[in-house]
Amino acid sequence: MPIIRANQLENWEKRVDSGVHFMLGNYALVEGALSAGCNFFAGYPITPANEISERMSSRLVEVGGKFVQGEDELCSIYALAGASIAGGKVMTATASAGYNYMQEGLGYCYAVEAPIVVADVQRCRGENYASQADVYQMRYGASGDYEAIVVCPSSVQELYDYTIWAFNLAEKYRNPVIIMSETTIALMRERLDIPKAEDIEIFNRKYTALPPSEYLPLAAAPTGCPDMAPLAAGYNTIYSLNPHNEQGSIDWVPEEFEHLYKRICGKIRENSDDICRIENFMMDDADYAIVAYGSEVRPSIEAAELARENGVKVGVMKLCNVWPVPEKALTELAGNVKKIFAVEMNNGKYVNEISRCAHGRCEVIPVTKNLGLVHTGSEVLAEIMKGVK
Repeated sequence: MPIIRANQLENWEKRVDSGVHFMLGNYALVEGALSAGCNFFAGYPITPANEISERMSSRLVEVGGKFVQGEDELCSIYALAGASIAGGKVMTATASAGYNYMQEGLGYCYAVEAPIVVADVQRCRGENYASQADVYQMRYGASGDYEAIVVCPSSVQELYDYTIWAFNLAEKYRNPVIIMSETTIALMRERLDIPKAEDIEIFNRKYTALPPSEYLPLAAAPTGCPDMAPLAAGYNTIYSLNPHNEQGSIDWVPEEFEHLYKRICGKIRENSDDICRIENFMMDDADYAIVAYGSEVRPSIEAAELARENGVKVGVMKLCNVWPVPEKALTELAGNVKKIFAVEMNNGKYVNEISRCAHGRCEVIPVTKNLGLVHTGSEVLAEIMKGVK
């Protein structure tokens, strides 16, 4: 996998604005994309993601990239697909309703293994309140067999850092990657530390070293990624939804179809240890654990600290990504604590994945809220104190 540093990118001096900033979350995401090498953006306006498009429309042009405002979300996601296949590092940004409209094109990107990045700034239905209700939509929204990669930042700093991570994962695994943002962190301002360009590691997709006569567009290990080939360079490339054999020919033999999609899913499933990240807080001596992701991590840590002041040893497992599920970490956690509290800003969704991974080793208690507001530490604490009785 070709790995470079950000100071090797074209126009890197303009791309990486190193130093300390006080920045809006949506702007931090844009700066992360530029630091990762993004050179194409297509999107359609929607609140609360508009600041991403607005900043991209000027910053991307400054570094020599291309900005397109599509006539709708479907146009935008297909523009991303084409630009990615043509060699671009691409992204779009939308909010919950707009993410719905993108599903047909997103399914196409999964099927043809086009590396793209999509930021979904979640909101409550048509209202611009905080939510984590898209967590299943991000995994199962598109048709067909595929595995999703979804990263979930919990601060302005992480909106920058995780966007670089998202681009690297997309390039490494030839897979769409979703940034699970939320109204809360997207529209808050916090300190942002942008590192020096030479300290930022960038992954680029792997192109074939074979001549066109020997290149097989879909040849790969059973759980691997095929090398890409440059367009308009004499290579036999094909990007369609029909089943294909390794030579790229349409092949309706059921075994070929199964082989193709087992590989597309397997490249994520079999590499979940490389993809998944967690962070633990106060877990060394914890009798009880909170599992949280996104902006709900903050009140969860506060609640754990308050619980300890009340003599209850609580720790927090922060999920840096929700898909693929960090199954090993959650199963191990369930064997080490008395109860798990699953804190979410919805009516209880990801708690089902946590319960599945617990395998009955401990009780998993949902702590949910769907009022358009993040939990407070006191609210989470109240649920913990009820649960430990």
